[in-house]
Amino acid sequence: MPATKLSKTAAHDHASRVFDLDQMSLRELNQALHNLAPGSNETAWEVLNPKGNHSVAVGVDQPVTIDVRGSVGYYCGGMNSGSAITVHGSAGPGVGENMMSGSITVKGDASQYAGATGKGGLLVIEGNASSRCGISMKGIDIVVHGNIGHMSAFMAQSGNLVVLGDAGDALGDSIYEARLFVRGKVDSLGADCIAKEMRAEHLELLQGLLDRAGVTGVKPSDFKRYGSARTLYNFNIDNADAY
Repeated sequence: MPATKLSKTAAHDHASRVFDLDQMSLRELNQALHNLAPGSNETAWEVLNPKGNHSVAVGVDQPVTIDVRGSVGYYCGGMNSGSAITVHGSAGPGVGENMMSGSITVKGDASQYAGATGKGGLLVIEGNASSRCGISMKGIDIVVHGNIGHMSAFMAQSGNLVVLGDAGDALGDSIYEARLFVRGKVDSLGADCIAKEMRAEHLELLQGLLDRAGVTGVKPSDFKRYGSARTLYNFNIDNADAY
């Protein structure tokens, strides 16, 4: 098995651990990340030549930084717990699925169901996100610099979805208590999702999310807020067509 290559970076006093997926397997990368012990000094990782591989850096549970130099396939950063992952490219379906904490930044676009079922942490997509972004989100914060596709935030339970661009059809369908902030136009709202008042506490919350996501030159007052009308919490025969 070839050895991992070590290189110095200006940001760290110790060597970064570099995995070249042209020379090593994805299984070896993920196993090395899973083997990290609390307090390890291997805090900076770099992944070269990902070439659309699926499940890159899944299940990481230590506070390390991981720079992926290229685009990835399905489920990158799934179940992330505490690490800061940056994808210097685009991501396939399910980036950050079931994320617990930490952060994931995608420098390009993201495919379907980005941040699905995420329970915590921050997912930033600097391009556009496809359909079902934030589906069934359970506490995650998602900031999309571009547009999102249809059925985004479907059954979203808690957390915040911030969209600087436009949103597709059926935004927030069957939403629970997640908060949606959209700066652009919304093609249509899903069942039980309505426009809501943007109060002072929401402006403050949104400013904090924009700051965390590195967004500048954008005012919280430019956004509209959407959330649950709470008419589908309990079954009512008059609302049967909406279920």
